[in-house]
Amino acid sequence: MPWPTIVAASFAYLLLLFAIAWWADRRADGGRSVIASPYVYALSLAVYCTTWTFYGSVGRAASLGIGFLPIYLGPTLLMLLGPLVLRKILRIAKAQRITSIADFIASRYGRSQGLGGLVALTAVIGVTPYIALQLKAVAVSFDVLWGTDPSGATGGLSLPVVLDNAFYVAVVMAAFAIMFGTRHIDAAEHHEGMVAAIAFESVVKLVAFLAVGAAVVWGLHDGPTELFATAAEHPEIRDLFTSAPALADGSWLTMTLLSMAAVLCLPRQFQVTVIENVDERHLTRALWLFPLYMLLINLFVLPVAVAGLMRFPDRAVDPDMFVVALPLAAGEDWLALLAFIGGLSAATGMIVVEAIALSTMVCNDIVMPLLLRARSARLERLHDLSPLLLTIRRAAIVAILLLGYLYFRIAGSAYALSAIGLISFTAVAQFAPALIGGVYWAGATRRGALAGLSAGILTWAYTLLLPSFARSGWLPASFIDQGPWGVALLRPYALFGLDGMDPLTHALFWSMLLNIGLYAVVSLLDRPGLGERAQATAFVEVFQHRDTPCRRARGAAPPRSATCSASSRASSARSGRRRPSPSMSAATGRWSPTAGPGRSWCASPNACSPGPSAPRRRGWRSPPRSRAARSATPS
Repeated sequence: MPWPTIVAASFAYLLLLFAIAWWADRRADGGRSVIASPYVYALSLAVYCTTWTFYGSVGRAASLGIGFLPIYLGPTLLMLLGPLVLRKILRIAKAQRITSIADFIASRYGRSQGLGGLVALTAVIGVTPYIALQLKAVAVSFDVLWGTDPSGATGGLSLPVVLDNAFYVAVVMAAFAIMFGTRHIDAAEHHEGMVAAIAFESVVKLVAFLAVGAAVVWGLHDGPTELFATAAEHPEIRDLFTSAPALADGSWLTMTLLSMAAVLCLPRQFQVTVIENVDERHLTRALWLFPLYMLLINLFVLPVAVAGLMRFPDRAVDPDMFVVALPLAAGEDWLALLAFIGGLSAATGMIVVEAIALSTMVCNDIVMPLLLRARSARLERLHDLSPLLLTIRRAAIVAILLLGYLYFRIAGSAYALSAIGLISFTAVAQFAPALIGGVYWAGATRRGALAGLSAGILTWAYTLLLPSFARSGWLPASFIDQGPWGVALLRPYALFGLDGMDPLTHALFWSMLLNIGLYAVVSLLDRPGLGERAQATAFVEVFQHRDTPCRRARGAAPPRSATCSASSRASSARSGRRRPSPSMSAATGRWSPTAGPGRSWCASPNACSPGPSAPRRRGWRSPPRSRAARSATPS
């Protein structure tokens, strides 16, 4: 297909997304929200289905048969637990006015800036391969559709950077995320235009995949019966109809657990599930609509994989590209173009939401705490930091997408699409112990969460991330085969002599053993402070607390919400402090006399509670009291 046609169709589709997002934002400004619907909310959750689903599931099915299913069984199982887990997390997030998963974990453990920064940094590093996955999928599918690489064997790396379509896709995605994710600072961090566009994209990629699947089953063949009967005549394909390939490597349980954790811990999933939720009641309908969506989009995965193996014997075409290559082979160029647009939709939704979620975390939990600790006089003279916050977030979006593109150029050719995604899944799964444990275990402490998360992410980097660079030639191959410095016990795929596992299961075993072990042991030996205990109570017993109206001091910026969290009231009552310390709200970008631990950055409007040793900022005066109040104060 001529490349001008592909580029024109792609830009037309992206302009349509811009129009939908702009329309939704205009309606929101007029008080008529588009996303205040359980159906839109459920469709936004389908951002979980990325190019991994659209392309990678077919490639995995071509090798493992039903081995692609665990990636979707995990989220389905989590939806079954939704009334117990997700509803509680939603309630906590609304009460605490959470802005990201880093903010959630940091708020639970005494609003620890160090823990929040560690979560944000881990998320950026861990999700970088996943962004690279999307760029690779778009680049390869473009080359297959254009005809420059009909087999998809070069992995999208056949062109220099200036001619690489993946680079320009990253640029366009950055522009979209900046335009509709960082237009203004919102207390609730809701992005109505983005959510509306993501819901529309979910419909497009579902329709595109179903159209390709139906054309393969009833167009290229005479229905599923004839397709599978013909495939059964090939012994190597017939094995895919059994459970043997899927269970051979022992990763079925591993992938189920990883996907179950990822659907909650991926920054983009936490963003759309928790942060963008406008009504807790929408969760009830999403608990069955989201699994139904995943069932529909995977309905033709195995038929497309089987048909591709028969049409392209000896894997003449990369199985990941069967969705595009099969319509092309049948002469249906328009269907191949529709499949490409569906894959572009899957990539766009993931990249945009992920970039917005990560940029918020980088701004609130890494950059601003460092700037405020520097005690810049120029920063203190600013009464409104909103322009600075927006600039930081926009720069973070560009940097994050650049990192994803660099990983794609460095290590993108060494793995299939699904393998790249599993590297990121294992990284974000390290948040699960601190997240779930903090919601149900009041005895969990900040030091325990720091110790567990640090050990888990270092183990992940050693057993999965560094080997990906070694397999790409950027590290010596002996690092994998012999271990660093020739120490066999330190081989990343057989750490401490534990051999016989597939690399994914091996990495998950060691990382979670150290993560959960240190998290539990250190928490049991630790004695948390007063503020940390108050936050633990507020999180664990969120259903036992009812919010009461906030009272603000004279001269303070008005809060965006009319309620204070139970933990803020409990912490304030126990502290005994009369003079508040100033803090900065990430939601409003303004200095306010909200009580906080000294001169610290508050990741959400109610995120700073006074500690017993919090210093008072020089030059700050408490609001004047009335004469009656002064006379009533005991001397």
